[in-house]
Amino acid sequence: MLKDLDITPDDPAELKAVNRLLADEVKALSLKIEQLQHQLHGANRNRFGSKSENLDQLNLSLAEDEAIGVAADPQNMPEPASVDAPPGQAKRQHSRKPLPDHLERKDTVLMPSEDCCRCGGKFKTLGEDVTEELEYVPGRFVVNRIVRPRLSCSCCERIVQLPLPSRPIERGRPGAGLLAHVLVSKYADHLPLYRQSQIFGREGIDLDRSTLADWVGRSTALLEPIADAIGRLVRQGEALFADDTPVKLQAPGTKKTKTARIWAYLRDERPWAGSSPPFAWYQFTVDRKGEHPQGHLSGYKGWVHADGYAGFNGLFGENKAREMACMAHIRRKFVDVHASQGSSIAAETIQRIAKLYEIEKRARGKPPPERSALRQAYAKPIFDDLEDWLGSQLTRISGKSPLAAAIRYALSRLPKARPYLDNGHLELDNNCAERAMKPIALGRKNYLFMGSEGGGKSAAIAYTLIETAKLNGIDPQAWLTWVLAQIADHKINRINELMPWCYAAKAA
Repeated sequence: MLKDLDITPDDPAELKAVNRLLADEVKALSLKIEQLQHQLHGANRNRFGSKSENLDQLNLSLAEDEAIGVAADPQNMPEPASVDAPPGQAKRQHSRKPLPDHLERKDTVLMPSEDCCRCGGKFKTLGEDVTEELEYVPGRFVVNRIVRPRLSCSCCERIVQLPLPSRPIERGRPGAGLLAHVLVSKYADHLPLYRQSQIFGREGIDLDRSTLADWVGRSTALLEPIADAIGRLVRQGEALFADDTPVKLQAPGTKKTKTARIWAYLRDERPWAGSSPPFAWYQFTVDRKGEHPQGHLSGYKGWVHADGYAGFNGLFGENKAREMACMAHIRRKFVDVHASQGSSIAAETIQRIAKLYEIEKRARGKPPPERSALRQAYAKPIFDDLEDWLGSQLTRISGKSPLAAAIRYALSRLPKARPYLDNGHLELDNNCAERAMKPIALGRKNYLFMGSEGGGKSAAIAYTLIETAKLNGIDPQAWLTWVLAQIADHKINRINELMPWCYAAKAA
């Protein structure tokens, strides 16, 4: 700008005007640099950095590096303890847990000769030392042969033969256990079908990927009534958690993919000692229009924990659901600012929010009346002070800075987070739903995209069943094997008898 100005020292009025212009330009450029630094830091952190939002992470990393440095230095390495260690020197202590009792044991006895090689006398047993070694034997395929003899009556010559029992796939070859294994391998262990096909091939079993895909579609269609029942149970709760995440959907004929969505709705009453088991209900849609969550939760009038996505707004209103905002989303904005700029205001905000979470640790597991009383006594003053303090800080900083944007977001969401202070069955954040998105995030890195809308629907059904089982501490493969073995003959009006907790009760 100075190159474009013709200024002489004898023109003080013009110099003052130019000085003001320069000051405004420097301020604008400084703000722009701050915004670009914030964006660059966020991009680098997402690509290369740790996902932890803990302010103590740096100190922890330094401590770990220090410990690694000590261990790597041969001069600092402790002398190995031996059986013949001198008195006063501690032997090496192991912290290994014993191997589970239910594992099969195969004994190998190493017996010396029966007679003493020195004097020829007989040995007598004084005791024994047992060393346990954990071994792995690859899973084996088993062929179940269903033999149905045809019988003929010697008098009337009538021929009798029992019909085939119902199987998960009519006239199909897979058993219930194999179908459950394929589902769990893909949607819980994140193994794409082509990898499973290769694994089966190493066992000498030729199962093409298209065959496995057909099995997944048929299995999830058979299991869909259970997923629908879980969805109804989710919508019967006083409060639920909602979130969504993108997945790629193959677009036929374009050789490209488009962005679809998987929505998660959870009901988890364990934090407030509720009597209901936890549920996770997933739905697949081809886009992110707000009409989808409104359709999924049509008629629901309880509390919905959600982020600030505008698509959820149609859920809330008179005679509709009520909104509970997420404090973790508010906190994350300040974590990003502090990480990129080291802002003291952002650090102070994080510390104030941390005090609210300290109170939540004390409230976890207590019934709703105790939780609300505890929050009113200890959390409400902190919450009120945080809101007032952020409002006062906003007037002292540039309105175009990333910190100001974080404060404005917080001030817009804090009033919608306030209801948790009066309701013991509400949580401070929506982390329950965000944790439910982790399996999908891991899975899409492996299978890359959904092949069709039907494949997306199958994935939502499988995630519903597997994640609900995991929330209840039940092995999803064992439960799905039990369900698939009998669901073909099970009455639809008794579908609740096939829920994971029913399986756990019978197994016990």
